[in-house]
Amino acid sequence: MTDIPQANPEFLNQLVTMKMPFGKYKDTVLCNLPVSYLEWFGRKGFPAGKLGMLLQTMLEIKMNGLEYLLEPLKRR
Repeated sequence: MTDIPQANPEFLNQLVTMKMPFGKYKDTVLCNLPVSYLEWFGRKGFPAGKLGMLLQTMLEIKMNGLEYLLEPLKRR
């Protein structure tokens, strides 16, 4: 039997607390970035490291209509 991977709550929490460190949307919380900006990264390449993983995750969440999953984390 294969274990189902569990989401890292701290990783998800960073989507609602971490701010974009550079660019047009500098100082915007990652979960508030527009889809068009995230799609641009998808075409051009996501930054390396944790920021890139967070941006890619945020794009997937938005593209699949799953933003409601972050609402409880925003209220903390």
